[in-house]
Amino acid sequence: VLFFYELPYVIYTPGGIVNLEDRIAVNGDEDTTEGSLNMSYVSLVKGTIPMLLLSYVIPNWDILPSEEITREDESVDELLKLEKLYMTSSIDNATILAFNKAGKDLNITREVNNIVYIADEADTDLKIYDELLSVDGKKINTVTELREYINTLNAGDTVSILVNRDGKEKECSANIYETSDGLKVGISFLTTYEYETTPKIEVSTKASESGSSGGLMLSLAIYNAISDEDITKGRTIVGTGTIDISGNVGEIDGVKYKLLGANKNNAEIFLCPINNYEEAIKVKEEFDLDIDVHGVATFDEALEYLLNN
Repeated sequence: VLFFYELPYVIYTPGGIVNLEDRIAVNGDEDTTEGSLNMSYVSLVKGTIPMLLLSYVIPNWDILPSEEITREDESVDELLKLEKLYMTSSIDNATILAFNKAGKDLNITREVNNIVYIADEADTDLKIYDELLSVDGKKINTVTELREYINTLNAGDTVSILVNRDGKEKECSANIYETSDGLKVGISFLTTYEYETTPKIEVSTKASESGSSGGLMLSLAIYNAISDEDITKGRTIVGTGTIDISGNVGEIDGVKYKLLGANKNNAEIFLCPINNYEEAIKVKEEFDLDIDVHGVATFDEALEYLLNN
């Protein structure tokens, strides 16, 4: 009981780095670049009694109530399951973006829109992980398209939403309500893709890995693997940040632990979202880290920085 009973807390600890070039195979061959492009990660430890006690004596082990990282009635295990889906979407976005930037062939054969968020105030019979097929008979490809369509209707209207649930089509509904940001139905979805590429590329992951914060570095690593230029220039480059297929870099949590993990592994450059840059600089100064920290808003900015520095 002492070792396995979980209290309603989690512990964030400085993580490590993953050399993404070891995870990418192009036409079956791994990359042989002298330098490396790495994603940094945060270690999340469940709040067992021994781990909580250790957190009081080990520097930079920070305790958080589970409710701060999960929604009501959601367990840490359910959160990790959802984070797996985010990782799949991140890999897809990074691959599509890198192939487009490198001018290589990629053909999208299928798009899957999975519902990943339902607001507490939403009046709907939708469920998390439902695959969104159509809204009032209309194919919706992005959250922006859904928002634009909802705002052509009126508060109190009901929309019909066709989903794929456990392999079967199901007709659901959602009522439109008014917020300070406009009309909403209170859902959000995440897109994953099926595609064919030339050259053939394979990205491997481990069962313990999840989340979308490795997207920026994965897109750079895939670009480096399929293009003719070596953007590492022999350096150990570590970074974090989400990515979409348009190349926009998104804000992440836990930049403190990721930067400390990068420094621990002798990284020379740390790339982070521009919205996390100020926090990262404060951590660098607080711990007197010998690492170049650079904030970026887009894939193009990150690529240009690596090529010109």
